[in-house]
Amino acid sequence: MSAGSEVRKVAAHTGMLVAAVFVVTVLLAAMPGHRVPVVDAQSAQESQGTSSPSQGSMPGMDHSKMQQADPDEQASEKDAMSDMAHMHGTNPHMTMTAVRPRTPEDVQRANEIVAQLKDSIEKYRDYHVALNDGFRIFLPNIPQPEYHFTNYGNGFLASFHFDPTKPTSLLYKKTATGYELVGAMYTMPKRATEDDLNKRVPLSVTSWHLHTNLCLPPADQRKTADYTKFGLKGSITTQEACDAAGGHFRPSVFGWMVHIYPYESSLDKIFAMHHHD
Repeated sequence: MSAGSEVRKVAAHTGMLVAAVFVVTVLLAAMPGHRVPVVDAQSAQESQGTSSPSQGSMPGMDHSKMQQADPDEQASEKDAMSDMAHMHGTNPHMTMTAVRPRTPEDVQRANEIVAQLKDSIEKYRDYHVALNDGFRIFLPNIPQPEYHFTNYGNGFLASFHFDPTKPTSLLYKKTATGYELVGAMYTMPKRATEDDLNKRVPLSVTSWHLHTNLCLPPADQRKTADYTKFGLKGSITTQEACDAAGGHFRPSVFGWMVHIYPYESSLDKIFAMHHHD
């Protein structure tokens, strides 16, 4: 084979590889509410277990190398974490699925999901195992009632099919010595219909939720803006009011979410918005 042919062959293979990486990156970036890893030399070393002891970092703790696919969603992350723990009933910044009549078939299916989930996450009672299996702590430095340990691969696959044994996130309570596993979270893209959601986890036993009606202040004012008006806790909830305030309105952010706490004793507590202490 001539040198020219060899060069063309290598170039073709390189082009195919670049195209494949690009397609996967675009798909990941399109997932609502999920981040796309940005890998540099240091994070590559850490993933291979070759980081120096002086770094003192635990695998999965460093979110400085995770970039948000959507800057609007990044700006609302802290509020969303707080809102998910404290919201009850009707709220203009959170859409809940409508409750459907409960049937014996739904209860049976819900119990099957809980059993599969419970068996599959038992090993993650040791949160170090979760970190070693690719779960990453979402906003580890922000105090939260529950910490989401998210597996972005699971979240990507959840866009296409439902596997009860592979939740997008594990839910932990912070303890004096680490983290205590209390539950898990499943996700679906924001474009999903209520029928789509019902096929995964019955709407007669739980409500999926979606963060909605976000008005962000102009980018150059986000550090000084009045967040009693803007954000997921703000008073602005419509496109018109947001436009009048000079903000940027988003009808919804992230994707559909549902929490499950399989160690609880009743369906109402298992399929709750937040963990019952």
